[in-house]
This record gives sequence, C-alpha cells and structure tokens, in this order.
Amino acid sequence: MSEPTKKPQPLRVVVADDQAAVREPLAAVLGMSEDIEVVAAAADGTEVLTAVAGAPVDVVLMDLRMPVMDGIETTRRLSEEHPQVAVVVLTTFADDDSILAALGAGARGYLTKNAGRQDIIRAIRAAAAGQSVLDREVQDRLLATVRTRPPAPEHSLPKDLTPREREVLALIGQGLPNRAIAEKLFISEATVKTHINNLFAKADIRDRADAVRRAIAAGLT
Repeated sequence: MSEPTKKPQPLRVVVADDQAAVREPLAAVLGMSEDIEVVAAAADGTEVLTAVAGAPVDVVLMDLRMPVMDGIETTRRLSEEHPQVAVVVLTTFADDDSILAALGAGARGYLTKNAGRQDIIRAIRAAAAGQSVLDREVQDRLLATVRTRPPAPEHSLPKDLTPREREVLALIGQGLPNRAIAEKLFISEATVKTHINNLFAKADIRDRADAVRRAIAAGLT
C-alpha cells in the first residue's frame, strides 16, 4: 500500500496594518485559503519584527504608513536581518516616492488596497516563490518614472548576457509575465524561466522589480 501524499506546508504569513478594521478582516480572509496560514497580525513594524523573530515566516503583507516603525524601515530591517522573508506591500499609496522607497528597501511585491483577495493571494504565492508582483498602476508609474531618466550605458549590463537573455530582460522591462514572454518568443515557459534564472545570476538582479529597473536603465525598452 502506498503512503498517503503529504500536503505541502502552508505559507506562513504576517499581516501588518495599523488599522484593526483592515488588519483583522484581511487576516481572516487570507486564512480561508488552504495554502496560507496567518501566523500573526501586527499593528506596527516592531510587532512585525517580533513576530518574525519568534516563529518561521515566509511572507509579510506590509502596510507602509504605520506608527512606531513604518513599512519602509520594517522592510529594510527584514531584508537585512531576515532575507528569507519576502515582503509584499499592500497600501493606499501609489506615489513615486513610496513605490521606489519600498522596492529599494527590498519589497518583492507592491499592491494597492484596490487589489482583490485573489490578487493578494497570488502576490503572496509569487513572493514566496521568489517572484515579484506589481499592481498594474504601480508598474505603470514605475515605468514612467524610470523612463524620465537618461538611459544608462549598455555596458551597465554584463557582457556575457546572450542575445536571448537580453530579449527576455527587455520584455520583463515592458511588464510582460513569463507566459506572454514565451508566446512572444515562441519558446516554452520553462525555457523562459531558465533564461530568467541565468540573466538574474549574471547581472546580479534581485527580483522582477529590479529587472524592470535594470532593463529600462540600460535602454532595452
């Protein structure tokens, strides 16, 4: 008799928001997903750090404007002290300064509070898998902001990137997901992932948001 298949461990999530009216319902809704376990709900950054230090955590769903320690500083502290923990920002603020500060501090995803439950769950799963998810509004603002700056010289990218890796990076810079990149280049999605892994390693790219910045800065889009 074969042994029963073990269910994968749920993703351990901390929900951080200073408003209980937002924090508690959000934690309850996320907890209804079979692959998510909300291990703590935090009202500020210090409570987030305490929760992460006290138990294994995969993802923090982070508000930006919180008392005591805000989301930007908390994200920076997590990146330095607990780099295995992914941060997905969930905020009402989608201004350039907030977006760039959060991504610069190490956030792997950025959503506005207009995002639906499934959008948030997808972003949590993607962040836990090392991928980056940006709200469409956030992505558009990020692209517009970076495009107003003079492009960096082409040699800002490693010389050993292959032509195909440059193509993939350019398409990431345009905001295309892996499936759309595969369709555009007439290759499999698995091959796209291989190219992404290779170019991320060669160019020392941290995540997809960083890839968007690098592609635009190098003038590939």
